[in-house]
Amino acid sequence: MTQMTMVQALNAGLRRAMENDPKVLLMGEDIGPLGGVFRVTDGLHKDFGDLRVIDSPLAESGIVGTAVGLAMRGYRPVLEIQFDGFVYPAFDQIVTMVAKHHYRSGGITRMPMVIRIPYGGGIGAVEHHSESPEAYFAHTPGLRVLTPADAAEAYVTIQQAIASDDPVIYLEPKRRYWDRAEVDEVSAISGSPWTSRVLRRGSDVTLVGYGPMVRTCLEAADAAAEDGVSCSVIDLRSLSPLDVEPVADDVRRTGRCVVVHEAPVVLGVAAEVSAQVTEQCFFHLEAPVQRVGGAFLPYPPNRYEKHYLPDVDRVLDGIDRSLAT
Repeated sequence: MTQMTMVQALNAGLRRAMENDPKVLLMGEDIGPLGGVFRVTDGLHKDFGDLRVIDSPLAESGIVGTAVGLAMRGYRPVLEIQFDGFVYPAFDQIVTMVAKHHYRSGGITRMPMVIRIPYGGGIGAVEHHSESPEAYFAHTPGLRVLTPADAAEAYVTIQQAIASDDPVIYLEPKRRYWDRAEVDEVSAISGSPWTSRVLRRGSDVTLVGYGPMVRTCLEAADAAAEDGVSCSVIDLRSLSPLDVEPVADDVRRTGRCVVVHEAPVVLGVAAEVSAQVTEQCFFHLEAPVQRVGGAFLPYPPNRYEKHYLPDVDRVLDGIDRSLAT
């Protein structure tokens, strides 16, 4: 086991995937000698060369469009979108070609592609650098959507995403890039990334989060425990497919559920989780499912983001609302 930041874990995972499969190649803006804005690809250009770590022009649509052709020819391109807000020029390519090609070809042609997107706020960035676009992609049939919560998960799931024959939108919570965790680089990669993880069992409330909010939920559970409230914590991990069954199983015990994400609450992932939990657990619920998320506003200037982003206090408020019913 090695202590790593999420950046280091992603780098190690990419390296291992490239060593194991010569068809894996990387594309993106400034990912070559610079190693990317967040240095996730640091050192890979030196070791694998220009043909496998490709510095692309500043043209997201071109990056994704080129990768479509590569995937059709049997390669496994891993693309880096520099920041979440930069993905929109490539949105047409992603939802009309990447997501639909396997279906349109009658299952003949696969689209093994990973699109890495640093997302979310909490780092004091400028406009278009702190958005949460996950609902757009999770709503699109044909795309898998995955988001790790810590370095250990990042190391494993980036390799599993690359091994997938389906296109994967891989959302990296940039505020967790520098959080450290124990990473096992030796054991074989096993298990499915498309399932939720139960991180803690409690008896009073089920907290559900993903990506950057998993740590916040764990911290809120610790704070709630000081007041005698016992919380389960579940990491969704995969947003498409969405594995709600472990959440429903836990809610049948606790009778209460709070779903947390950074994105605006309106029509967000939490709405789908809430609907499915209500459908499956209606006769077990002691209170309506509560949602905690961002305001229905464009992401604010960085000096105001602490008022926009969910924090421990807002999750505790969601717990209080659930217990008060």
